[in-house]
Amino acid sequence: MGFPSKLKDMNLYGDGDSWKGEVPEVTIPKLVLKMEEWRGGGMLGPVMIDQGFDKIEFEFKAGSLLLSPLKQFGATTVDAAQLRFAGAYQNDSTGAVNAAEIVARGRYSEVDFGSQKPGDDTETTYKMACSYYKLILDNQELIEVDLVAGIFTVFGVDRRAEIREAIGS
Repeated sequence: MGFPSKLKDMNLYGDGDSWKGEVPEVTIPKLVLKMEEWRGGGMLGPVMIDQGFDKIEFEFKAGSLLLSPLKQFGATTVDAAQLRFAGAYQNDSTGAVNAAEIVARGRYSEVDFGSQKPGDDTETTYKMACSYYKLILDNQELIEVDLVAGIFTVFGVDRRAEIREAIGS
């Protein structure tokens, strides 16, 4: 019988600064391929055509006001800030721990201060519009997406190398 590995602890880093103890929750970016339906003459039915990626967003909550995201809010470049999620996932059947890491670069698109009331818990939610994303598991790069450079690598296979070559980049 197998058990899933579950997140046992995590930390989030912003531009190298550890936010240990300050970030209780992260929403890891969803990877969504933008697909378009196509049915040409002679086809029995439609197929989905890959049109690249949809937007990539990284969201997290902090128990306090984090200064670096506030300083970077409104940055003029698409890769002004970097986030690094480090997660420890453990299998309760074997005890094995896997190290998961996500590196994202982008700029903050939203800061939600939420409800502020003395004596109550307060949280601020930060959202980053990402131009770069990399997923690493136990030091193995699984997925890398660089929206600006047109790079899309899955388990070491560069899925857009021929397209970049065809357009001379």
